Amino acid sequence: MKAREVKRQKMVARYAAKKAALKKASLADAEGNIDYEALAKLQKMPRNASKVRLHNRCELTGRPKGYMRQFGISRIQFREMASAGLIPGVKKASW
Repeated sequence: MKAREVKRQKMVARYAAKKAALKKASLADAEGNIDYEALAKLQKMPRNASKVRLHNRCELTGRPKGYMRQFGISRIQFREMASAGLIPGVKKASW
């Protein structure tokens, strides 16, 4: 995995609770009042603290495309490992 992805994951985890509290505080209450100070604090947070900026990558090679979420690896590594019998319960289809 790329170092920048690891750095982003750590930053997202560090700011998750603070970000959730600010989002909850910034929502409109029953009277329709919005806490603009909370919104300003949210905007001043680092961009990489946002969960949306994370990208799934293959655990073995770091490949960003062809990621299989169920296994956490790319399609290429999945095929190689399945052919070698390294993934339990997965076998090559033949009919």
